[in-house]
Amino acid sequence: MIDLRSDTVTRPTPAMREVMAAAEVGDDVYGEDPTVRRLEERAADLLGTEAALFVPSGTMGNQTAIACHTRPGQEVIVEEGSHIYNVELATMARFSGVQPRVLPGERGVFTARQVAAAIRPDIYYLAPTGLVCLENTHNAAGGRIWPLAAAREVLDLAHGRGIPVHLDGARILNASVATGIPARELTLGFDSVMFCLSKGLGCPVGSLLCGSREFIAAARRTRKALGGGMRQAGILAAAGLYALDHHVDRLAQDHVHARLLADGLASLPALSVWPPDTNIVIFEIARGPDAEALCQRLRDRGVLASPAGAGTSARQVRMVTHLGISAADVQRTVDLVGRELGTARA
Repeated sequence: MIDLRSDTVTRPTPAMREVMAAAEVGDDVYGEDPTVRRLEERAADLLGTEAALFVPSGTMGNQTAIACHTRPGQEVIVEEGSHIYNVELATMARFSGVQPRVLPGERGVFTARQVAAAIRPDIYYLAPTGLVCLENTHNAAGGRIWPLAAAREVLDLAHGRGIPVHLDGARILNASVATGIPARELTLGFDSVMFCLSKGLGCPVGSLLCGSREFIAAARRTRKALGGGMRQAGILAAAGLYALDHHVDRLAQDHVHARLLADGLASLPALSVWPPDTNIVIFEIARGPDAEALCQRLRDRGVLASPAGAGTSARQVRMVTHLGISAADVQRTVDLVGRELGTARA
């Protein structure tokens, strides 16, 4: 099968498995796993923060950050297509007692002016704004990279009002590789940042939450409350260290494959395609089957893809390139989509 559902389907390489098997371990809840400590130090250095915390998933990282930055009864400003809002099971309400304040974005990006208008005035019957969240790259917007200037305008506005800003940077290293801007520059000024190891970097499990020493100390307690305390987690952390050494620069190849895929799909008359910034391709079917039906047809022919998901059209399909996808896979996928839609290349 050619699996384009997500970069989360990547499997650890043989070399990664070797370092996992040989990892030095200890009980991380006691703070005694040396490989976890090395990974956290490496992540903090990569993003230019004081400290970092290894967590099992990106969702746990995001929700830990929300819990640490807010208090019950507040609002969190998010973009309407964001992962935090759409596919994290309303955990901000269930665990932190806060509610989202949703802003429409232009392909995932809102403006500082929108944030200013959304911040609640200091009136006793209004829920105060406790946090602003950005997502870079933006999953549902086709791997969109937040413009650096726009992000800094939001940061300046929020901090000027005394409001912290969290970055869901699940694929921030994709943004860094695509732009040539170091990750620590893309994340400069954020009060916390989460990034994933288990997507394009090819690790089986894990994400990092980065921030100040004080924030990470609080996050460690919150991670435990969410059930995220792990024991001999160095086996997993070793995969993260290997990925940061060997799999970051190769993300550029995923971006090349995504552009090849987008160009090929754009040559089919029945489709309109969002030009990809990174490794996520979203296209819309103008005529013929809807997204669900097309994905089922492709599955029958050996290609796995998914409808674009929450907040998108029922005629939009998402495909994601990763280290398990070759140029030949891309070519075959384009050919099969054209065959299923009954169209030839323009």
